[in-house]
Formats: sequence, structure tokens, C-alpha cells
Amino acid sequence: MKTIIKSSLYLFALATTIFSSCSDYLNVQPEDKIMETQLFSTPQGIRSVLNGMYISLSGNALYGDNMTLSTMDILAQRYNVPSTHNLNKISTYAYGDSPASSRLETIWSNSYSLILNVNSFLENIDKYKGVLDAKTEAIYKGEALAIRAFMHFDLLRLYGPRYSTVDSTKQALPYYVNTQNTINPLLPANSFLDKVLEDLEHAEQLLAADAIITNGVTSVGATTAENFVTADRNYRLNYYAVLGLKARAYLYRGDKVNALKYANLVIDVADKFKWTTSANALSEKQIPDRVFSTEMIFGVLNTQLYSRYNSLFDPSITDKNILAPIESRLNTLYENNENDYRFNLNWAKPSTGAKTYKVFLKYADIVDKERTYRFTIPVLKISEMYYIAAESEPAAATGIAKLNIVRANRGLLPLAATANLTTELQKEYQKEFFGEGQLFYYYKRRNVTSVANGSAASGNVTVNYNIPLPLSESQY
Repeated sequence: MKTIIKSSLYLFALATTIFSSCSDYLNVQPEDKIMETQLFSTPQGIRSVLNGMYISLSGNALYGDNMTLSTMDILAQRYNVPSTHNLNKISTYAYGDSPASSRLETIWSNSYSLILNVNSFLENIDKYKGVLDAKTEAIYKGEALAIRAFMHFDLLRLYGPRYSTVDSTKQALPYYVNTQNTINPLLPANSFLDKVLEDLEHAEQLLAADAIITNGVTSVGATTAENFVTADRNYRLNYYAVLGLKARAYLYRGDKVNALKYANLVIDVADKFKWTTSANALSEKQIPDRVFSTEMIFGVLNTQLYSRYNSLFDPSITDKNILAPIESRLNTLYENNENDYRFNLNWAKPSTGAKTYKVFLKYADIVDKERTYRFTIPVLKISEMYYIAAESEPAAATGIAKLNIVRANRGLLPLAATANLTTELQKEYQKEFFGEGQLFYYYKRRNVTSVANGSAASGNVTVNYNIPLPLSESQY
């Protein structure tokens, strides 16, 4: 995978002269048409554009940082972010102040820019018919449609209404399915979600011959641009990732029947996404796979990941600027259970004495620089499929049984069948998704308005889910 990213950087830089932003695209010059022809007249050129979209997806503006490591988790009160911290305005929901306003603008603009790139890619695939063989074309188009649905869905989860508690016919966001020189109107949230599911349905059909179905993930360690269609498929929006996204989207809608259906379709092939081992979690000290990459249905590679780690979580950062929880909060969250793989592996007090409290290690670099899971950030894991299924099961005891499967693979004892499913499910989301950006969406979907204040040893804070559309959108 690293080879793909590095080898495609030059071609992507060329591609982005055409596809970089709305304003650039709408002023296409003749010479850009020549570049377009060059890019889409060869399989290599088309691959470079598709690769470029994944590079954009995994950049710091989106899932390489903002949507996983920092902004989304700060909104969920993961960390102690006092008034002296440079990201305090995010934790206090001061959406009109920087850096909250600038980060939300960055997420919005980069998401819609990527969506525009996807639409241009799809239009050009059809325009330059015959350059790709039919099977490869279907895979590329399926991935592109999945990216479009994925991006729109997270925009809805972030900027849209609380779907289950606010009228879902409320105006939400614009949905784009083609390149154009006009601005689409804001769609009602339910109509917007219809379009997300339509794109995912089409993507599922196009990915019906995805190699992951017969071969699994098939990591080869040194994937090239020529073979990424068959290898390291969990770094692409593959067939099972699409099923998993459908499960997410249906649960967001409150359609538990379909959420359970699609979650179970992935659970049925869970052997393709193998649980991490106790040896990795509890014994491995030199090359631990802290992101549990074997469980990953879809993830991104950010080549700047360790730079971001050093800026956000490294013990050398001053107390006023590091992202770290108050230790008593962290211990309570993990119920003081050092047997929990997620607690044991990802949190520790620095041996250097740089901090007197535990710091986050999940994205710290490892000794062996050739490991395939370096630079990896999970976006969708097999554990979430069990959580979705647990929440969607008609019988609470059956849901608890699903949670117990995850717990068994996290070093924990089973819950009693009579345990409160909602309570235990929330605990699992809190423990499982540090640095993956999912907890804020869980709180919003479940209308959890009062959560533990990340910046105080006691007390709760009211979460403000009314994130305004960026000024660039509302003014435009």
C-alpha cells in the first residue's frame, strides 16, 4: 500500500490541476482537457486518479486526522482540553470561533471537493469507455460510488439534524451526483439518506466480483499500483466495507431490520477480518499492532500519521497542549481493568517520566518500519458490525451475546444475559473507538446530550450537536 501512495503522488499532483476544487473545475481551460485525455486514455492514468482520491481521503484534513484523531474525538469529550489548550474552542462547542470554525470549514470544503473529484472520475470513466476491461471498470466505479456515499453520509452525521429526535424532513445538506456549475439545494435529511443508500446499493452491485469475496484481504506487504485491485482490499472501499456502511446508514435511520441484515452479512464472513491476539495486545512490546489492523474492514493510510501523533499525543508535548484524558476518567471508562486489550496496549505512563499520567499510544510508531500496518487508521472494523447487530437484535439477551463476542476478543469476561444492553453498548463504543472518530456520532444518534466532561475530574457537559453549516456555504 505504501508503494501505491508514494508512486502515485506525482500523477495525483497532475490530476489535481484539473480536479482540485469547485472554482478551478468550473473554469476548465483547453489545456486541462488535454491533461484529462492523457489521464483517462490509459489504465495507469485512471488508476492514478482513483489513487489520488484515496490520498485525499486519508489526508490530515479528513480521515488522516480531523475525522479520526483529533476534532471528532474532542467533540466527544475524549480529552482534557482546558482553556489554555489550543483546541479548547472545539471542546466547548464554540463553533463560531477558531479553530473550531476553521476545522469545520476544512472538513466541509475538502469533503465536497473530494465528492466533486469522484463525480468527475465517474463521468470520465464513461466518457473514455474501453480503456479498462469490464471487471476492472466495475470495481473502480463501485469504489468511487462508495467514496461518494461515505463522504456524504459523514457530512450528514456531522452537520445534519439528530435524525432520530428531530424531524427527518428538516433541510440538511446538498447531495451531488455529477459535476456542474450550479449549487444544489439543501435536501431534507431523509431524502439525503435515500441518496446515500442508493449509491451504496449501486456500489454493492458493481463490487459483486471484488477479489476480497473469494480471496479475503490478501495482504502482500508491497502492493503496487498494478495489483491493488486484488491485494490489501481493506484499504479500499471494498464489497464488505459497502455492506458495513449500509449497516451504519440503516441504523442511523432507525431501520434495525436492515441494519441487522447487513451487519450479519459481514459477521458471516468474520473469519476474513481476524480478531487481534492476546499475544499482540498483552505481550508484544516492539512491534504491536495497536490499531488491530487484521480486524479492519476499511481503513486509510496517512503517511503523515507519526507527525500528527507527535503534534497531538507525544509525551514531550506540554501539558496544556497534549491530547490526553484525565487519568481518573480514563480508569473509570475502562473499569480499571488492565486485562482489556484496548487499555493495556494503548495507554501507559511514559517510562521517561515525561508525564505522570497515561498517554495515548495507539498511533505511536513502532520499531519495525516495514510492518504493513504502519500509517494505518481504522475507519470500519468487524467489532462495529457486532455492535450494530447487538443494538438491532429484537431480543436484548441476543444483543448481549453479540457484545460478549467482542468482549471475549478484548480479554474481558462475558456479561450476564440480563445486563442492560444500552448501558453496555455505550461503554463499548467509549472503549473501542479512541482515535477513530465514531463516539461523537454514537452520542448524536442516540441523543446522549449529557456526557462526562473531558476537561474536569467530575461532572458532565451538555453536547451541542447543532453544528452550523460553514459560512462559505450559508453565505454562498
